[in-house]
Amino acid sequence: MPRAGHPAAGTLKVRDVRLRFGGVVALDGPSFEVAPGEVCGLIGPNGAGKTALFNCVSGLYRPDSGRIALDGVDLLSLRADQVAGAGVARTFQNLGLFPAQSVLENVLGGAYHRTRAGFLATGLGLPLMWREERRERERARGVLDSLGLAHLERHPASGLPLGTLKRVELARALMLRPRLLMLDEPANGLIIEEVHELAEVVRGLRTGYGFSVLLIEHHMGMVMSICDHLVVLNHGQKIADGPPDEVRNDPAVVEAYLGGSV
Repeated sequence: MPRAGHPAAGTLKVRDVRLRFGGVVALDGPSFEVAPGEVCGLIGPNGAGKTALFNCVSGLYRPDSGRIALDGVDLLSLRADQVAGAGVARTFQNLGLFPAQSVLENVLGGAYHRTRAGFLATGLGLPLMWREERRERERARGVLDSLGLAHLERHPASGLPLGTLKRVELARALMLRPRLLMLDEPANGLIIEEVHELAEVVRGLRTGYGFSVLLIEHHMGMVMSICDHLVVLNHGQKIADGPPDEVRNDPAVVEAYLGGSV
């Protein structure tokens, strides 16, 4: 049962998305759907268009044509901050944490778009600001606790192991109260034990919070262990879409990406 107060998981629909950079075709019409509460893996070789598609969903890129919607809300009509407000949170391949800030302060950064007080109230010390800050600090502590990070809330981000920093970034994304969580190569740079731990964390978060997950990941063990559904891109086109056991044996996937075996 998802946590009380967390918004319901969203349905992501991607339809015929096309994106060019000059003469380079980054996305050539892929269409797929991520069902509520599903973990969908988006895989493919380097240059297949995975991150370009992530950037379109999260509002960083504007495709030339196509449609991307979360529960009927046209994400392509929104700015990136409005996409976040619609319930889409993402992590990036390269961590975007602030090393000198504490773990708690980094995590609180994920809640800023929701606060009504803003910079003016913060600067003036208005009561609204203090109430919101108190509320969000309690939420952040709850998120850290759910990730086993409560004991590190005052620790600066600098000096922490990479696996721990990945969890801090996840915690920050959770502060957005996502209905769709997008993870861009979360296992990159982790040792095998950390990859297994991260897979368990993602499974637990999906169950505990009830959101949908769209995952880019090259670590196929992790992909096969946590994904309900796989979408495979190659040269910006979708070449496979279905359950992991079917996709892993698809001849087009084996040729384009898996090199003959998983």
